[in-house]
Amino acid sequence: MTQKETLDILKTGANVFLTGEPGSGKTHTINSYIKYLREMKIKVAVTASTGIAATHIGGITIHSWSGIGIKKHLSDFDIDRIASTEYIAKKISKVAVLIIEEVSMLDGRVLDSVDHVCRAVKQNDEPFGGMQVILIGDFFQLPPVSKSYEESAEFAFASSAWESLQLLVCYLSEQHRQEDQKFLQILTSLRQAMITNEHKEQLNERCVQHHATLKKDITHLYSHNEDVDRINQKRLDRIAGSNKCFPMKETGKPALLQQIKRGCLSPEQLMLKEGAVVMFTKNNPKEKFANGTLGVVTGWHKHTKCPVVTTKSGRRIITEQMEWTIEDNGRVLARVEQIPLRLAWAITVHKSQGVSLDAAVVDLRRAFELGQGYVALSRVRTLKGLFLIGYNDKALQVHPEVLEQDINFRQLSVDTAHAFSNLDAEEIHKMHKNFIKAADGKIPRKEDFRVSKLEASAA
Repeated sequence: MTQKETLDILKTGANVFLTGEPGSGKTHTINSYIKYLREMKIKVAVTASTGIAATHIGGITIHSWSGIGIKKHLSDFDIDRIASTEYIAKKISKVAVLIIEEVSMLDGRVLDSVDHVCRAVKQNDEPFGGMQVILIGDFFQLPPVSKSYEESAEFAFASSAWESLQLLVCYLSEQHRQEDQKFLQILTSLRQAMITNEHKEQLNERCVQHHATLKKDITHLYSHNEDVDRINQKRLDRIAGSNKCFPMKETGKPALLQQIKRGCLSPEQLMLKEGAVVMFTKNNPKEKFANGTLGVVTGWHKHTKCPVVTTKSGRRIITEQMEWTIEDNGRVLARVEQIPLRLAWAITVHKSQGVSLDAAVVDLRRAFELGQGYVALSRVRTLKGLFLIGYNDKALQVHPEVLEQDINFRQLSVDTAHAFSNLDAEEIHKMHKNFIKAADGKIPRKEDFRVSKLEASAA
């Protein structure tokens, strides 16, 4: 399914599961829909399963938004308490559309709890109190986790809430990240649990010695934090001279600030030297850099003292502070300001989700989670840009339950596309208009919302 077809379906107000392979445009599509909703004055809650994912989309964790906090199971008393909390009830009652990003990492029990809270607040026994619910994610990526003392986490698609939503599946088929057909075939085969000896030979050809990779000024991906911290500090210490420190500025409640900081890839105390390899941690179309753009610190601005970064293409960027915020219905609840950079000799696979890299050194010898290898490999655009230190058996495995469910998702997406292809433009236009009215939105008077800039950009 294309992004344009998906946007048309989203605008009808249907509950949707938006999925697709890494690089298929899930984030771009949902951002386009969010802009559209705000143009139509429709109240939308932008949430995610983790702080990192929430930071990428400028939202809030679903746990914080719904008021459930760290709890996975809610008693009737818990639901009544949360629903009677004034600021939570006021917030949820106004929302017409709920978006949950990275649903693959959300325990199904949490999704059920959010459903119960929304029904109680809105005093409506429809799923999630009658809101349009958009779930976004790729279950082949990192799964939900649980503490050693907790029940095993379950996938969101196994929850009662998922079933009750009667979701339309939109499986994006376009590819905007991988430019190498041979590499794309390896990744697709990995998703389908059809990795052959030939694929392994192609990966083995990209294997390099670990000591040799430390000389490469490209990002290293590791499965464990200690490897990342060790490599970054070691490389920074090799550079002569003293560190320049850029402290983070912050405004808001401590709990919300901690959430932003967990998701923000830039550290609280950013230590840089001229010659440091860095990665941009935010998107800035105006300055033509994105989350994942790599470069080297080549100096400091004469007046602002901000770092000057030269990218791999030779472009010089004066890198000034940017904001990370938590918003609720357009109101900023917490904000941090920091230079949108981090040391980029190494990052964890977990924190690489959502990042696109021209080249990377990947160490999967200690991969411990199903999907970890797929996430790491799919960050890189081409096979030529992959430098593999090694991998274990788990790195090339996918969850069998996800594999089975993915076949179902693909067929449901075909069915959805077919059903909408039988509708003419006027019928779809009427559905869009009816949803805006039902959601208490406002249709612009001076422009035909059927052909918006958002749709043109996604075409």
